[in-house]
Amino acid sequence: MSSPSKRRDMDLMKLMMSDYKVEMINDDMQEFFVEFHGPKESLYEVGVWKVKVELPDAYPYKSPSIGFVNKIFHPNVDELSGSVCLDVINQTWSPMFDPLNGDAAALMIRDHATYEQRVKEYCEKYAKPEDIGAVEEKDSSEDELSEDGYASSDDAIVGQPDP
Repeated sequence: MSSPSKRRDMDLMKLMMSDYKVEMINDDMQEFFVEFHGPKESLYEVGVWKVKVELPDAYPYKSPSIGFVNKIFHPNVDELSGSVCLDVINQTWSPMFDPLNGDAAALMIRDHATYEQRVKEYCEKYAKPEDIGAVEEKDSSEDELSEDGYASSDDAIVGQPDP
């Protein structure tokens, strides 16, 4: 079995050789941004998304922390912090299973047409290619993610402010 640092390096190299845009934050290869287009044939297809990834020292035995930099309307992404709970993603996810954005989950279940419209609005407001470069970099102390994969501060609002 390879060491955790070799596994991290190999996984990061695969990511950097993919079609995703990867931007390193520091030299230790544990923090980086990944930019990608939404999945084909999904509501998010028209969007360009940027996430911050932090690999813990114990990676791959401990999951990375991932948070959206630009705003996204999704039941499994906290709207204010952009945090994604990997425990939920690694299991079969449904809107009933521990949503981070209760409003999005409720709309998805009860009023799917309104949910789709809200997703489209967010894609238009926050996920155009020019929006990705416009997102302000936060001070690293504000951007730390906690042990459980959630942003450490509920005050950290990601993306551009609402007009």
